[in-house]
Amino acid sequence: MTTPDQTPAPGDDVAARIATGYAAPGPALALGSVVHEGTAHPDAQVRLPLAMLNRHGLVAGATGTGKTKSLQLMAEQLSAAGVPVVVADIKGDLSGLAHPGEGGDRVTQRIAVTGDDWAATGFPVEYLSLGGIGPGVPLRATMTDFGPVLLAKVLDLNATQESSLGLVFHYADEAGLPLLDLKDLRSVISWLVSDEGKPELKRLGGLSASTAGVLLRELIGLEQLGGDVFFGEPAFEPADLIRTAADGRGVISAVELAAVQDRPALFSTFLMWLLAELFEELPEVGDVDKPKLVFFFDEAHLLFSGASKAFLESVTQTVRLIRSKGVGVFFVTQNPGDVPSAVLGQLGNRVQHALRVFTPEDATALRKTVKTFPKSDDYDVEGMLTSLGTGEAAVTVLSERGTPTPVAWTMMRSPRSLMAPADPAALQQAVDASPLQARYGRPVDRDSAYERLAARLAPPPAPAEPAPEVRLPDADPEPRRPRRPEPEEESVVTQILGSSAFRSFARSAASSLGREITRGLFGTRKRRR
Repeated sequence: MTTPDQTPAPGDDVAARIATGYAAPGPALALGSVVHEGTAHPDAQVRLPLAMLNRHGLVAGATGTGKTKSLQLMAEQLSAAGVPVVVADIKGDLSGLAHPGEGGDRVTQRIAVTGDDWAATGFPVEYLSLGGIGPGVPLRATMTDFGPVLLAKVLDLNATQESSLGLVFHYADEAGLPLLDLKDLRSVISWLVSDEGKPELKRLGGLSASTAGVLLRELIGLEQLGGDVFFGEPAFEPADLIRTAADGRGVISAVELAAVQDRPALFSTFLMWLLAELFEELPEVGDVDKPKLVFFFDEAHLLFSGASKAFLESVTQTVRLIRSKGVGVFFVTQNPGDVPSAVLGQLGNRVQHALRVFTPEDATALRKTVKTFPKSDDYDVEGMLTSLGTGEAAVTVLSERGTPTPVAWTMMRSPRSLMAPADPAALQQAVDASPLQARYGRPVDRDSAYERLAARLAPPPAPAEPAPEVRLPDADPEPRRPRRPEPEEESVVTQILGSSAFRSFARSAASSLGREITRGLFGTRKRRR
């Protein structure tokens, strides 16, 4: 196959027939134009219906083939349609979404072959960062909200250690010890292995002192990597991801991760926490005309690498069920094989950029990828996947009827925003002006497990010495007998509060408060509204 011509050509029957499969009567994302026999046909458009965005998707391809630009293109059009978007900005490339793009010869040529009415446009962007490392409004989560399953993934724990960590969270929930930050969790584990806490450790049954030591060492290592700033308060509210600007466009929440890209397990798991929180928070809405939110999960292979069976099952179930809450999830990665089959089978929309074959393993991956595409009489899919140029993709999506569209070699449109990192000064100015900065910008350290356990271990205060009695001279030679105070009648409220029945009820209620924390698929806390 040849590289597509860079000049528009009259449509042929094959291109028109392929485009018929993408004709959506309702609102849709315009991805690009059909390429056939080496020629792009601007009149044959490839479109992705908005109503199908919550059927999830995959954007894949080798480095430098245009994945990030495809992600940027879809995020722009979703925002224009009033749909909020979350993007993971690993290298800072997507920070330019807020600024109008720059034209040029290459953009002009791409406009011609894709039939685009391109105009430089900036979009409403909210910049977020993990714990305030890097530019962006700080994203934080409490330990209680994050839960043991996700934390075990960050710490790379084995199954036994993960189970033991779950017991620690369970104990803290029951004992009314709020786990807000790393030092809270460390203090609870230290308490359980101390002389005072050993009876509680024995009662738990499944946590050994040696495993507790491993957990403590892993937590110290996480703290040394800067993980202490990610956990704490104020905890980010997932509802703040679902916002629209004053002009009705969806806000694009760009999680800036360039400063923490050397900690992949941490940031990928933190993104999964955001998705899990959305799943727990949002109500069921069923099928909708357009999604409530679309979440782009870049560098998805980092999420699944080394994941436990329990973690993968939780991801699979979350992706399967979150569709009914109006949320679409797109995994962005280099090779479809990076995504487990159970998850890959739920991704109905595919934008596959070129795959490069340099090793026998690459050849095997290519053959497996070809088998995931619908059968095509118009293309040699295997040959196409190795021949795609930069900014071209093999596309198949779900039509509004829910059926797969025919495979289309697609010349992708150019993004309308800046295809480069934003100016750091402008980015910081946007962060400072954000309404979220006042809410999340300053960390808070309130009373929690660390302070409560420290109070238990503190020595009791020394009793205060009684003040010396001072006798004044009395002119009356005979001492007066002190008058007995008249008994005051107790109020009804005082009688109730002092009754043994109320004290018993209060103790029971206080004990149950610690057990009221219920947890979802990832062990994250289910918040009560």
